[in-house]
Amino acid sequence: MEPDGTVLQALVHLEREELANYCQDIEISGVIAQTTTITLRRGQSLWCSRGSLLAYSYGINWALRIPGGAGKAMGRLFSGEGVSLTHVTCERDGAQVVLCNNEPGRLVTWDLSRGPIVCTSGSFVAGLGDVEIDVTVARSAGAMLFGGAGLFLQRLSGSGIVIVHGAGDFIERRLRGHEKLLVSTGNLAVFSAEVGYSVRGVGGCLKSFFGGEGLFMTELTGPGWVMLQSLKKLPRRRE
Repeated sequence: MEPDGTVLQALVHLEREELANYCQDIEISGVIAQTTTITLRRGQSLWCSRGSLLAYSYGINWALRIPGGAGKAMGRLFSGEGVSLTHVTCERDGAQVVLCNNEPGRLVTWDLSRGPIVCTSGSFVAGLGDVEIDVTVARSAGAMLFGGAGLFLQRLSGSGIVIVHGAGDFIERRLRGHEKLLVSTGNLAVFSAEVGYSVRGVGGCLKSFFGGEGLFMTELTGPGWVMLQSLKKLPRRRE
C-alpha cells in the first residue's frame, strides 16, 4: 500500500499510533548526523545494526544474535552487514536506547504495513516489532563483484516500524511499470520491494576507467518508489 502524499513524507513522519504498539516513544534529533532516542517499556525489544548503539540507560540489555538463526548467516555475511545484529531488550519501563549510523545524513521511519522495503548495505538502523530481516539477491551475477550495493541486500517485511539511514539528503523517485532508472554506485539507499534490481555496464573503456562511477551502474525497474542518497555511503567491513 502506497502512502498518501510523497514517500519521503511518509518516511519522515513518525507513525505515532503504530509506534505505541512497539515502544513508548521515539525521537529523531540532530541535523548533520542524526540520532534516534527510543524509549521502551518492560519486555519490549528491537533489532539494530552492529555499531549503531551510541548509548543506553539502566535496564537495557543487548546481545549479538543472527536474525532467523544460523540458516541465514551466510546470506547476511554477503549482504555487507555482518553475520549478526544487535538485539536489544528492555527490563524496566522508560529505559532508553540511543542509536546512530556514524555517518552524516538523515534517519527516517517506515511503517511496514505500507509494504516491505529493500535496503542497501549500511541503510538499515533498527527494527521494532515483528520485523523479518532477510537477504535478497540481485538478478545479475555481475552485481556481486561490481554493483554499487553488491549482490545481496536486506529485505525488511512483517509488521512493525523500521528506521533507515540515508547519507546526506534523500532524493525520491517514483517509477512507473517497466520504467528504468540508473543510479550511481553507492547512491542507492532504500526502495519498495516490488522494484526490480540489477546492474548494467556503463559501456566504453573511457567511461569505465575514467568516468568516476566504476564499471557498472545500479539499474532499477518499476513500478515502485526509490529513495536515493546524495552522498555515497562507504562500504562496511564484513565480519
